[in-house]
Amino acid sequence: MKLLVVAAFLAVACATVIKDDFDFVIRKESLVNVDVKTKEMCLLKLLNHILQPTMYDDVREIAREWTLEDNIDKYLKAEVVNCFVDMYKNGMLPRGEVFVHTNEKHLAEVVNVFKLLYFAKDFDVFLRTACWLRERINGGMFVYALTVAVFHRPDCIGIVLPAPYEIYPYFFVDDHIINKAFMVKMTKAALDPVIKDYYGIKVTDNNIVVIDWRKGVRHTMTEFDRTNYFTEDIDLNTYMYYLHMNYPYWMTEDVYNVNKERRGEIQAYTAQQLLARLRLERLGRGMCDIRMLMWNEPLKEGYWPKIRMHNGESMPVRQNHKLLLTKYNVKEKILLEDIETIIREGILKGKIELRDGTTLILKKPEDIETLARLVLGGINMKHDHAKVIHVTNLFKRMLSYSRYNLDKYTYVPTALDMYTTCLRDPLFWKLMKRIDSIFMLYKNLLPRYSHEDLDFAGVKIEHVMTDKLVTFMDEYDVDITNAMYLDKTEMQKKRSDMVYVARMRRLNHHPFKVTVDVVSDKAVDAVVRVFIGPKYDCMGRLLNIHDIRHDMVEIDSFLYKLDTGKNTIVRDSLDMHGVIQQRPWTRHVMDRSIDEMGVGVKMVDSWWYKTRMGFPHRLLLPLGNHGGLPLQMFVIVTPVRTGLLLPSLDMSTMKERHACRWTTCIDTMPLGFPFDREIDESHFFTKNMKFTDIRIFRKDLDTANMVKDMDMSEMVMKHDDYTYLDTDMLMRRTYKDVMLMSVDNMTHM
Repeated sequence: MKLLVVAAFLAVACATVIKDDFDFVIRKESLVNVDVKTKEMCLLKLLNHILQPTMYDDVREIAREWTLEDNIDKYLKAEVVNCFVDMYKNGMLPRGEVFVHTNEKHLAEVVNVFKLLYFAKDFDVFLRTACWLRERINGGMFVYALTVAVFHRPDCIGIVLPAPYEIYPYFFVDDHIINKAFMVKMTKAALDPVIKDYYGIKVTDNNIVVIDWRKGVRHTMTEFDRTNYFTEDIDLNTYMYYLHMNYPYWMTEDVYNVNKERRGEIQAYTAQQLLARLRLERLGRGMCDIRMLMWNEPLKEGYWPKIRMHNGESMPVRQNHKLLLTKYNVKEKILLEDIETIIREGILKGKIELRDGTTLILKKPEDIETLARLVLGGINMKHDHAKVIHVTNLFKRMLSYSRYNLDKYTYVPTALDMYTTCLRDPLFWKLMKRIDSIFMLYKNLLPRYSHEDLDFAGVKIEHVMTDKLVTFMDEYDVDITNAMYLDKTEMQKKRSDMVYVARMRRLNHHPFKVTVDVVSDKAVDAVVRVFIGPKYDCMGRLLNIHDIRHDMVEIDSFLYKLDTGKNTIVRDSLDMHGVIQQRPWTRHVMDRSIDEMGVGVKMVDSWWYKTRMGFPHRLLLPLGNHGGLPLQMFVIVTPVRTGLLLPSLDMSTMKERHACRWTTCIDTMPLGFPFDREIDESHFFTKNMKFTDIRIFRKDLDTANMVKDMDMSEMVMKHDDYTYLDTDMLMRRTYKDVMLMSVDNMTHM
């Protein structure tokens, strides 16, 4: 029923989607004191069709009239403006080239662009600077700098930008989908009906082009592709991209306030949690855990990105059984070995001495922040915050199988190079496994949690229960219109004649509730943590607590005020901490009705405007199976502990930037507690914690739950041994197929 309601909502919304979404005109007068929604409208115009010059007259006029040199006094730091102007006059990344997140040359330039935006005195100057940049610098560089600035400027709190897969669909949508959309645009939807049916293209009466992602050739190379519904999920990759936007590794100056947050620990824990989450997905598919990256053996898993960028270049394909060490990357390999050795020896010794005489202490639990910033960026080791040592990026550079023009404008990125695509590549997960081993070494040297650390005197968990946990593959339409180039007529009309939609399959689950019965002998504030993890390994063997502690996925953590006596805590999955629901289409967010004054555009109020970053709710659970995937749930209730980490910690800053995840804004216990350190079973189990068995089921998506825009009555399932689509690929049954099937059945009788 819920799917039908959603389908009806989409149908109604799509019926009006062709209207001009951006009638709002940016005023010439000051925009300092405008409301958040007006600010958001201004920025939406700047991000629409980023590959072309803006179609909006007001943006072009502001960009033409604004001059940086004449307005230096309107920026907090004059040197920022002078530095950018000098760089701009010497030449920057050309418009039309692909901006690469990890390219040092690109990065040095985009940091200066960010500074120009960040140090604007007010939102009015910020917006006019953004308009000036929109018409002059590389589109990808502009989106990156603007996004980071919005995430960190105090006057941009509450602004939610369009999803990155709407701004630049190329990094999220398979190339064959983009190609089909171009075919429809070039022919004005006058394609051969047989071709349209074969490609899964449907053009609705209101000029919406729906392209079925499932149709066409499936490129599979290894067993890893069986979980690509998870690793290539657009919302999961958006989560990774936004994590970097919240904590850019090059941002080390105190002026940005990121040093007052647990930025390093959050990024390290995110890597560990993503690995644990993938482990659950692989267990559900009968696959064992992935191995960490090894230099001395060929890389078994190749990868076909299926991504073509706007300039026509395709992300390089890595073949199976590729040698990691070649004559071209020996220097990077030696450098990485030296750095790894220094870090691991520093962990064992308890300190690392830097060249400038600084000593990094790595002995206490709170020093995990120092170690994480050292490994993942955030410590200025070269006195240039655009060139901090970032071990993960050094690995990416060493492993790049596109070795040409690494520091040039014409560099063709691999999937590893982009924060929007790195999770798609199996090599990145092996790399994260190796990086995570550094943090595991550090954590294993810390003292084990004592009984007092784990216990909550007077508090006992009696029962933990859940609803039936049901997962399924549903459908979602991705708006890819911004991947299309507008012609002259469309530019004049300020809209595309057609809206292009990619219909994809994605993992989802029914909302569920977790019920915890707790008895307390006093009224007290408590922190509740909820984990799910494996019960058996891939061979069906029962796991002990030591085996599972690195694979426990923290799905929820929250504050709760216990009353004296029995407390029944009911936690809805939709309300779990740090998760978000589906991002709406930018087109759907706009309420095109006129307000009472007859001017302006109202934005639809919803939960979405309360946050900008979070883990996708629909990915909380791994894809189950028909008999139920056996897992276990762990719940622990502990007192609120503050003041344990980072004397400069500012929880309010994290809340304002919507950067809260896990217990970072409510507690200062180490992330991953109580599974982050080695466990002494004789002291671990207490009354305020409880394990319970759970099963996760899978419901096949039948035609009754599908959005049926095309006739599928003659379609049958086509099986594929490598991908999750083994029961989802649809093809039309021909007379020849029927005859072959009959002959095949006779041969097996």
